Amino acid sequence: MRVSFVVIAVLILGIQQAVAYTIVVKAGTKECFYEDLHKDDRMTLTYQVGEGGHLDIDFTMTDPNDKQIIKEDRQSTGTYSVGTQFDGRYTYCFSNEMSSVTDKTVSFNVHGLVYIPEDSSHTDPVEKEIRELADNLAAIKDEQAYLVIREKTHRNTAESTNDRVKWWSLFQFAVLISVCLWQVFYLKSFFEVKRVV
Repeated sequence: MRVSFVVIAVLILGIQQAVAYTIVVKAGTKECFYEDLHKDDRMTLTYQVGEGGHLDIDFTMTDPNDKQIIKEDRQSTGTYSVGTQFDGRYTYCFSNEMSSVTDKTVSFNVHGLVYIPEDSSHTDPVEKEIRELADNLAAIKDEQAYLVIREKTHRNTAESTNDRVKWWSLFQFAVLISVCLWQVFYLKSFFEVKRVV
């Protein structure tokens, strides 16, 4: 029974450690972050590009020995779950080096969960259900963060389109008034009587 409370406490702490970040990766640069993990810990990382260019970014993750674990090029979203094999500092980077003009806005979540062995002789069904519930809650939180970013992107697109339509309409109105005034003065010149003295 005491082990159950410890497992529940660890799972709750793992859920509370999920943190969302939003960063701007400048054109031609790379932003790296570090996590100190122990052997058999599990880290889940999700990211979404919210603004900039084609909404894509390069993602890499390396272990403490500088061995590349994950390498994804030009992705707009990603979810990765990594089981650690060594103690040490794991590095993950968002690279915008392929772009020379556009900055990118990236939102990402990192979940850390302390390793709990899956040994069926030590795990009762309630602990398994709690572990499953914690994983599902983390997935729901990631999905909500994704939806917030997509809503922001769509709102920005709608506002930009609205501005363009407004300025185009004003331009058309100005052209219409100019053409009308020109026609009035041009036709007026036909009806003027020119006297020769």
